Amino acid sequence: MATSSNLPVVIPQSSQFGETSVGRLFRQSIVALRRNVWLALGLVALGLVLGVAATLLQTPRYTATTSMEIDERAQQILGEGLDTETADSDPWDIDRFLNTQLDVLRSRALAKQVAEELGLLEDDTFLTAMGAAVPDDAADEEARENAVLAQLRENLLIEPPENSRVVRVSFTSPDAALSARIVNSFAAEYIRSTLQNRFDSSSYAREFVSDQLEEARVRLETSERELNAFARAAGLIRSRDPQVRENIPANTSITAASLQQVNQAANAARAERIAAQGRWEAERATPLLSSQRVQTNSTVQSLMTRKATLETELQAARERYLDGHPTVERLQGELAITDRQLSTAANNVRASVRAEFIAAQRAEQALASQVRELRGETLAEQDRSVRYNTLAREADTNRKIYDELLERYSQLNASSGVASSNVTIIDTAMAPRMPSSPNMLANLLVGLLGGLVAAALAIFVRDQLDDAIRVPEDVETKLGLPLLGVVPKALRGDAGDELADSNSAMAESYMALRGAMLYATPEGLPPAFSVTSAEETEGKTTTSMALAQGLARMGKSVVLVDADLRRPSIHKRLGMANKAGTADYLMSDRGAAEFIQPGPVDGLSVITAGPSPVSAADLLSTPRLQDLITELRARFDVVILDTPPVLGLADAPTVVAQTGAVLFVVEAGRVRSGQLKSALRRLRFVRPAILGAAMTKFDPSLAGNSYSAYYGRDYYRYDSPDEAAV
Repeated sequence: MATSSNLPVVIPQSSQFGETSVGRLFRQSIVALRRNVWLALGLVALGLVLGVAATLLQTPRYTATTSMEIDERAQQILGEGLDTETADSDPWDIDRFLNTQLDVLRSRALAKQVAEELGLLEDDTFLTAMGAAVPDDAADEEARENAVLAQLRENLLIEPPENSRVVRVSFTSPDAALSARIVNSFAAEYIRSTLQNRFDSSSYAREFVSDQLEEARVRLETSERELNAFARAAGLIRSRDPQVRENIPANTSITAASLQQVNQAANAARAERIAAQGRWEAERATPLLSSQRVQTNSTVQSLMTRKATLETELQAARERYLDGHPTVERLQGELAITDRQLSTAANNVRASVRAEFIAAQRAEQALASQVRELRGETLAEQDRSVRYNTLAREADTNRKIYDELLERYSQLNASSGVASSNVTIIDTAMAPRMPSSPNMLANLLVGLLGGLVAAALAIFVRDQLDDAIRVPEDVETKLGLPLLGVVPKALRGDAGDELADSNSAMAESYMALRGAMLYATPEGLPPAFSVTSAEETEGKTTTSMALAQGLARMGKSVVLVDADLRRPSIHKRLGMANKAGTADYLMSDRGAAEFIQPGPVDGLSVITAGPSPVSAADLLSTPRLQDLITELRARFDVVILDTPPVLGLADAPTVVAQTGAVLFVVEAGRVRSGQLKSALRRLRFVRPAILGAAMTKFDPSLAGNSYSAYYGRDYYRYDSPDEAAV
């Protein structure tokens, strides 16, 4: 058997044109992309859709930025004089100073000051706006504080200065105004912190205010104690807590508030009693069974229905029997019982209306009694309120004095050691108008990149898992067979019509295959060979006919034998009679000359299959097949046998074993390499000379530009006689 290196080349192999492995890989990638172009486009489109969806689903976030100048030198105001420190600093010290200040900006302590200043620790609004988890335990102040500070520090961005002292501080949140407010608060609290740490917090001026503050505190405590003592002795209950007094009018005691609430309830009870009394009087004035409440009662309705039924039955019984009849007496008894039950149910309904009236009347009386009692207590309390109000005004005055002194004391604490800050705000943060994220263009680029990567991976995995023979290289790489020819897919639908045109791409391809067959072995064209395929309709019969006609046109005497006894088709393709043929020769002792018919081309003879035998496998296994091949080889230059497909049948290996050589036909993109390898294993079991493979029905438009150039329809055309003359 000839190796692939001894075979002539009939297709544009990459190695024959000096193509590198990189170029081959690139071309194979292009082929895979063309084959999976819709999958790739779908994944890229999916990536873009996901990018758009991510942009639309993401919450817009706004970034506000403020810039501050941090100088290592600072002016100090001591007493009434002005002193400026202008000591020269080492550049390394300046860098360390700036890095220290940046760490202060990032510190937890500064974040806590900002949170307290903006009131972020009191409610869940900030955490909810930032999309963070709110602690389950509302009383867990430490967990809430940690969550708020974590959000402040995580969304704070500080850009170190480059060759300058200007630091940019940014904060990002879903609320533009919140971002500006927080980043400005960071700048303000940072300046306040540096001032507090830079100067001494003690001051002589605070001592005097501190003494006055202590005296005011004692007076306030004394007045509050006197007020509470009088209220306890007088039995007055008044809340001075603003939160408790929120729903109580000013100068109103708890007793008065209770009187107002009970009076409202008494008015409502009176209205309910009047309505209930009206319902009862209307019910009492109406005959029992004429009342609407009675008639709408479900029990009364069922009893009335029962009564009507019994009256009907009793009337029918009286028409049929005498009054003393047991049936009449039974019905009269049941009717009497039903009347009593109906009367009882109706009275119960009327009793429920009266019970409602009595309950409403009692509720009204009870509330009226409470109103009278509270009215007396309120009038007595007003007499005792005169002294209470005087003491309350005194306590309020002392509290106001204490609050003012406390505020003044706080101001003195802040201004006791006044110094100008070494931090200057250059640009105050403004609420941004446009969100900083999500970025539609960036998300689209990420989606496009992700789609391309997903498409590449999907195509790679699909190409690796796809073991179909799609391109010519697959014949050698996946099957290990030399490729003798590639036949393109018929454009006209019928391969016979396209073969009839000698200028068609299919005819040219079979001519190339014929040329390769002339050098298929070191001795040249085998005198006898079979043509088979793994499965049916792969083009083996068309290939057999094309090779037979092509070799006959070269001047060789060729005989084409239809050895497919199960589904013969050569006689149909060539329009011949099939009265006797291969099957008749194998079942008789007649010579082959009796079954030979002239073919459509000079030099070509044909032996059709003949009538289908009962067992084609048994018939092909007889020694007569070898006698047929021997006899034909003596009469013709070339003997070609068209055999059945290999898979599922025992015919093909039997015929191939007799011819000793075989051409394997593979349809492009149809049969998997596993099936083809299984078919080849069956053939190799009989040890024939496998000449090579011929790929049929190849569509170059799905395999890349290089294939389209060689197997396209316009690669080379013969000129018409008129065009040639020109």
